[in-house]
Amino acid sequence: MAKMSSPSETERCIESLIAVFQRYAGKDGNSCKLSKTEFLTFMNTELAAFTKNQKDPGVLDRMMKKLDVNCDGQLDFQEFLNLIGGLAVACHDSFTTSRKYV
Repeated sequence: MAKMSSPSETERCIESLIAVFQRYAGKDGNSCKLSKTEFLTFMNTELAAFTKNQKDPGVLDRMMKKLDVNCDGQLDFQEFLNLIGGLAVACHDSFTTSRKYV
């Protein structure tokens, strides 16, 4: 019998993203999508530092609208990943920019 290797760091990250999405999706009905309320709960819990640093109270509403590509008022997993990817790119850019001046 073949021995199962433990998941790689990247595989664990993917599993974590799926688990986080599933933790917040479905409280309002559809377990495959985040409602606006679920999105706000996710943002205020998982990305609290980002949310608290926003001066404009409408920023989360605008983010939701921009991420909601199919305009159904909810975020599916692909739309959720667009948020995560955008944040990861912004963090990466910030990190690489700050390293240039070290």
